[in-house]
Amino acid sequence: MSSTLSPDATTTRTKHRPLLVALVVILIVAVGGVAFAYWTSSGTGTGEAQTGTSSALEVEGGTATGAALTPGGPSQTVPFTVTNTSTGSQDFSSVVVTVATDTGGTWSPAGGCSAADYTVGTPVIEYGELAGGESVTGTVELSMNNRPVNQDGCKTLDVPLYFVVS
Repeated sequence: MSSTLSPDATTTRTKHRPLLVALVVILIVAVGGVAFAYWTSSGTGTGEAQTGTSSALEVEGGTATGAALTPGGPSQTVPFTVTNTSTGSQDFSSVVVTVATDTGGTWSPAGGCSAADYTVGTPVIEYGELAGGESVTGTVELSMNNRPVNQDGCKTLDVPLYFVVS
């Protein structure tokens, strides 16, 4: 048996087609509207990072060169190195050198010798910024004063120098 549609069935389907298309369009718009719906909002937050601090510059004195110190005699040159042990850049603008103990205290060996028997010159060094791990070298002159007192207590002594960098 062959199946054929009657003219009334074709007409009914054609009449309902615009209604069906309209329903599909309405569904697409409704679903599309839901897909693009959103709320607006705002907010704030915090965070942090930590900075370090400066670290002491290291100073190391070297071996003096020149003739042995004598009252009113020639001076000796003492090299020294300033090193930035920090990871960041640090600046220095002064080096002060004195005859003193390794803690900066008064040097007074037995026998009457003292820091007053010596003169420390002005350090020669390039001041400024040192990058992390960087070093710079300098020199300072040390001489023995010719004082109007017996200075025999100073014979054969190693004269300690104390460096202050700032």
